[in-house]
Amino acid sequence: MADDITARRRAFVTGGAKGIGAAIVRRLVADGWAVVFADLQADAAQRLAQETGAAAIVLDVCDFDRVHAAVAEHGPFDALINNAGVDQHAFFTKTTPADWHRLLAVNLEAVLNTTHAVLPGMQAKGRGRIVNVASEAGRLGSRGGSVYAAAKGGVIAFTRSIARENGRKGITANVVAPGPIDTPLLRQAVAEGGDKLLDAMTQATLAGRLGTGEEVAAVVAFLASDAASYVTGEVLGVSGGMGCGA
Repeated sequence: MADDITARRRAFVTGGAKGIGAAIVRRLVADGWAVVFADLQADAAQRLAQETGAAAIVLDVCDFDRVHAAVAEHGPFDALINNAGVDQHAFFTKTTPADWHRLLAVNLEAVLNTTHAVLPGMQAKGRGRIVNVASEAGRLGSRGGSVYAAAKGGVIAFTRSIARENGRKGITANVVAPGPIDTPLLRQAVAEGGDKLLDAMTQATLAGRLGTGEEVAAVVAFLASDAASYVTGEVLGVSGGMGCGA
């Protein structure tokens, strides 16, 4: 059972309605956190809120002003979990500047928005946990996902910079880098790409299988906990060994 200190701590999770985000919300609530999560999928968010007791808000994390307003209303927060993201399945020459802008906005700029809004409250308290969900693509690159990989690589560099700026202020900042995780989005991609794509994903891992949202959530929960107080500026792969040697 979570101790009284943890029970009073508040976490803000973006992209929390489904997939990895929902697993993170469930795990943090189970660990005793008071969780506020944001998503654009209002119906799914409401269902998860009713299931878990977490508070759901409909929010476009790409909107700087609305993010700041939401944090002012619902914060301050002891932990920020940036999970919102969109994937890419196209070679670079088949993409457009509009595609690039959307991928960079959701996968990178949203992380800047939420961190800018939440970080001052953490600095005032003298403690905080920032966990950004990136991707092994940010370390390894991605065939058919070059702009996505660039955005996730940016998340990694940004997180390490925030760790450097705030290490003496009781604030840690780390990255979780999932590999192929069994989520509705991945299943949709597999349905379009067929068994060959699924085989390629699993064979790229040392474990030879897809991961689960719960496995990612367990690492996020650790990094948000007091047990990870001496871990900062790190990238922890949850990818079945996909990033081994990277």
